[in-house]
This record gives sequence, C-alpha cells and structure tokens, in this order.
Amino acid sequence: MDTTKYFELTRKREYKSKLRNTPLPKAKQAYLDTFEDMERALQIFEIKYEKLFQFKSTKHWRYDFHLVEHRILIEISGGPWSGGRKGKLANKAWSLDKYDQAWEKGYTVIRIESSTRYKIDQSGPTLIEASHANQWLKSIKRHKFNEPDQTISTDGIDG
Repeated sequence: MDTTKYFELTRKREYKSKLRNTPLPKAKQAYLDTFEDMERALQIFEIKYEKLFQFKSTKHWRYDFHLVEHRILIEISGGPWSGGRKGKLANKAWSLDKYDQAWEKGYTVIRIESSTRYKIDQSGPTLIEASHANQWLKSIKRHKFNEPDQTISTDGIDG
C-alpha cells in the first residue's frame, strides 16, 4: 500500500525502524599506530606481556598491555573503549577509580599519550609520550638486569 493512502485511511504515519544499538566505537589511527609500535618494542626487548588485559572482578575496565614481570599496566590514550568522556565529571571520577583499583591490587599504571597535542593531567597515572615509550621500555629492561639476584644474600658471606 502506498504511504499516502495508508495515512489517509489510518491517520498514522508508517513506522520507521531505528537502529536498536549503537555501532561499536572505532579506534583512532594514532592509537592503532602506537599500539603496534608498543607491541613490536615489547617483542624486541623480550618483555613478557599480555594484550588487552582485564581484571576478572571488573570486566568493564580494560588496559592495553600488562607487563607480567613488572606488574605494570599500560594504557594508550585514544583507544576505542575510552568512549570520549566529553568532560562529564561523573565519568572522569569513574575513570580515575579504575586507576585506584589497579593501585590497590599492586599494579603501576602508565598512560602512553598517542596524540601529538595533549593536556597534562596531574591527577591521573604517569604520562609518557609515544615517542619516548621505547626509551622507557629500554630502561625497564635495564633495571631488570641490574636488580640483585634474590637467591644471593646481600648481608655478606656469613649472613
């Protein structure tokens, strides 16, 4: 039946179907490039890591990398799951709660800034520029090699 004739008979407009769900968020290109560079660097430095790490208790909080030996969580800014918080105070507080919970579980959170222009936020985790991430990983690897061996006593021979 024609839509105009249907309207004349029923005085109702034809039902227009709407999308029932919103599409999944897309990652920015800077995020994707930084993610690939970080993964490549972790493989080169032979640092054990997990991709897209989540705590079992809080499945709605996800980190991009988990450095297993160092208990460090790495989050790259501009990811598809950040959702563009758009300055809502409640959402910012909820996001900071993510870092507090990681700290309570004994993890250090590092945030890698993928964009070239960003605002430094002192209230959140440590910020590192994407261009300095490789240097930071080198220093972590070097620090692991320079650590004293846990099986040898540091008190001396008689210790």
